[in-house]
Amino acid sequence: MASASDLSASPGTGLSSAIVKFMRFVPLGAVAVVLLDAATDFFPDDPVVGIVTPTRLTLLAGLIALLLPVPGRPRARLADFRTRLDLPVALLLAASLAATYVGGHPTAPLRGLLTVLACFYLVVGLRRTQPESWRAVGLLALAGLAAAGTSAFSQFTNDTPTGFCRTGLLTDVACDATGGDVLIRATGTFANPNLLAAFLVLLLPFALLAAVSAGERTARTAVIVLGGIGYGALLTTFSRGGYVAGAAGLLVLAAAYWLAPRLADRTQRRLVAGIGAASLLAAAAGIWAVSRAGDSLGVRGQAWRAALEVAVHHPTGVGLGRSGAVISATAPGDRVFVHAHNLWLNWLVETGPLGLLAITSVTVVAWAAAARAARAKSVVGTVGLASLTGFFLVSMMDNPANLDRIEMLFWLVLGVVMAEAPAGRRRRPGVESGVESGVRDDDTIVLARVRQPRHGHQPVAVRSKPA
Repeated sequence: MASASDLSASPGTGLSSAIVKFMRFVPLGAVAVVLLDAATDFFPDDPVVGIVTPTRLTLLAGLIALLLPVPGRPRARLADFRTRLDLPVALLLAASLAATYVGGHPTAPLRGLLTVLACFYLVVGLRRTQPESWRAVGLLALAGLAAAGTSAFSQFTNDTPTGFCRTGLLTDVACDATGGDVLIRATGTFANPNLLAAFLVLLLPFALLAAVSAGERTARTAVIVLGGIGYGALLTTFSRGGYVAGAAGLLVLAAAYWLAPRLADRTQRRLVAGIGAASLLAAAAGIWAVSRAGDSLGVRGQAWRAALEVAVHHPTGVGLGRSGAVISATAPGDRVFVHAHNLWLNWLVETGPLGLLAITSVTVVAWAAAARAARAKSVVGTVGLASLTGFFLVSMMDNPANLDRIEMLFWLVLGVVMAEAPAGRRRRPGVESGVESGVRDDDTIVLARVRQPRHGHQPVAVRSKPA
């Protein structure tokens, strides 16, 4: 029998070692490719063969690599993919299946939904089996920000026509209007500035994750500079919703460090959480009221009123991807709508009340899981909470997830957030709920106030050690 030294010296062992290293890299590589494609759209949309597109092939390779036994890396088990979103996801899929097959609609949008759900579970499996992957997630997010952000800056600084313009008061205006108050809205790597704003709102908080993963001061400075470019690119979109959502994300990050440590009493935390939930409910009620009030919000009011009218007459929905056409046919005038200008209303129109219940459950469960992790001072939970808060705010007045690239990124962020929380309610001994970053070995980073001799109290990243 050959000894270990003999095996290490044999030519075949070197090849085997390279294959092992490649298999370890494949899941993370698949996530990297999908995230960068969401930022730049470099993958062709045409299928390679049949219905297998390059994106689906990449996701499939990542999932298979996770399930295969690889030396030095635990093979993903079924428990590693379980999250608290499993039931809402199953409900969302059931509603989509019913809307598609009961209505006899094309199955292409349904395959798109299955694709983004595959991305969600790939990210969950990756984070659970490779807990240290949080560093890579932060750096990949930074790369996506740099790609889209620098493109937007190039358009802004070179006065590149994009077809979208506003005045200094952020009101829409024709780009050929006379006067010096016309501002060109940057679109970056997207078709319109609102989509770019939604993309940036989702990824900008993850710059903090990249900053934490950079151990050296000059490297952290470079990360901060790139994060600043991302926020500057958000300004060049002149998106009112993007500005509000970006500010909300910054407030969440600030509150996680300054406010949360001061709310030691559970009653105070519940009060703050109740105020936040009441604000979201009030905003939803306002949307309902405005939708019944006619055209007080212009085209959005028309879209919302038409969406509610359509939903009443189609209890199983009009089919995935068909909301824009149906709303355009229902709303008065010749205005053409692409979607319902609201994430939840859009799911209501396309999949009926069952779909609305499912996407609302996804929203509530994901946001609560991120808030719980952020309260436990998890950096991953904090950036996830900031990202989802901003995106949900944008989605109240728009539906950027109607674009497959934004939808993919949204479910990718959900995967990062939900992998941070244990699947069940029961806590494992010695592990705080909401802080655990994996089913197996912990590699969680948390924000803490740590006294340092030279710098005083600063938010720093530390790794929690298993008991």
